[in-house]
Amino acid sequence: MHPTLLELNLGFIQIPFHTYGLMIAIGFLLAIYTVRKLAMRNQVNPDLISDLSFWLLMYGFLGARALFVITRLDYFLQNPIDIIKVWEGGLVFFGGLISATIYAILFFKKHKLSPWKMIDILSPGLTLAHAFGRLGCLGAGCCYGRPTDVPWGIKLNSELVDFGFRGAPLHPTQLYESTSLFILFAGLIYIGKNKKFEGQVGLTYFMVYPIIRSVIEVYRGDSVRGFLIENVLSTSQFISILIFIAAALVLNYRLGKTGENGKI
Repeated sequence: MHPTLLELNLGFIQIPFHTYGLMIAIGFLLAIYTVRKLAMRNQVNPDLISDLSFWLLMYGFLGARALFVITRLDYFLQNPIDIIKVWEGGLVFFGGLISATIYAILFFKKHKLSPWKMIDILSPGLTLAHAFGRLGCLGAGCCYGRPTDVPWGIKLNSELVDFGFRGAPLHPTQLYESTSLFILFAGLIYIGKNKKFEGQVGLTYFMVYPIIRSVIEVYRGDSVRGFLIENVLSTSQFISILIFIAAALVLNYRLGKTGENGKI
């Protein structure tokens, strides 16, 4: 765990470089490169995709932070200045996914873009950026796991970790999720090269990621993420179930249409 990689001392001011921010920046740049390549392969203007990606990052970031604040509303009402301390971690991915999706739908409509083709282009980039973001979570010490006696347990001393868990071996849930996302990214790229219909890549993402997240939640130890049923069903698991069901129904429908017409 290294929240701050280095600190630049300019005499009159010290500028810290946080691991969390660096990982997000690396993930975003690689995601932009990926979606531009996929856009050109799918005869879509890559510059338009770059513009969209920038605004998706902005709206996704705001949505992710907003949902995190909501899950800890009592704390932030007493410490409002901490809302802007994003370098300490504190983003709920599904909040960002929901807000970015709403913006994307409006963008597709405005520019008359096929939503199915677009989610195929964007999903691999989103997955890659998310994978690096989880590495940032490890650096910051957030999104940590439950205490464990497995040999690969890690010790975190971040202020973001519950006091009773600090210094104890914890499940490295950040690495679990990051590794799963890198594998998913490779899978989406493969599907994209062999897909049977537009939207297959995106719908696969919206089915597989909820499964990944639901399993990871079992090993998470940060109670601040929120629960619908205390210690049984977390907020993220509930959202995962809804997304998985919706994606599965749409995927089944589009597979049926492919079978009927030979293409879709």
